[in-house]
Amino acid sequence: MTPQNPLGELRDIHLPEPGGFWPPAPGWWLLALAILLAAAATIWLYLWRRRRNHWLRLAMQELATLETASSRDSQWFSALNALLKKAARTRYPDQYPEALTGDAWVCFLLETSKNERIASRPVVEAIVHSTWQPSVSAEPAQAMSFAQRWLEDQRC
Repeated sequence: MTPQNPLGELRDIHLPEPGGFWPPAPGWWLLALAILLAAAATIWLYLWRRRRNHWLRLAMQELATLETASSRDSQWFSALNALLKKAARTRYPDQYPEALTGDAWVCFLLETSKNERIASRPVVEAIVHSTWQPSVSAEPAQAMSFAQRWLEDQRC
């Protein structure tokens, strides 16, 4: 049986169903991947930097301990000097700062300090020379201030 009107049997145009939110388009996958990579890189960088500055946190804790026991005797200045040498050995292992003494050690501390080199020279000389002289020529507060600034300057 042939119909009289062959176009009458055609169905009306149907629009496709609207797409759902899943699966997302490839651009969203790329954006999610970029965000994950950026987050992983940020976390890795934070942990790497934290691990790299672990020696600095330990030195600052030891400095705080020295600050509570500060006194004007050569043993206290010797302990402060030893702390600075230990920190310098960790921060600058290729320069062997633990072997430096006297004016060479003073010059090393001033060269590796970023701020107030000229103003700090008398304090640094007093710290270094007070470790072996019977009379102390430095104030513990000034020595602590320089040591704290020097350690903060060494942050990686």
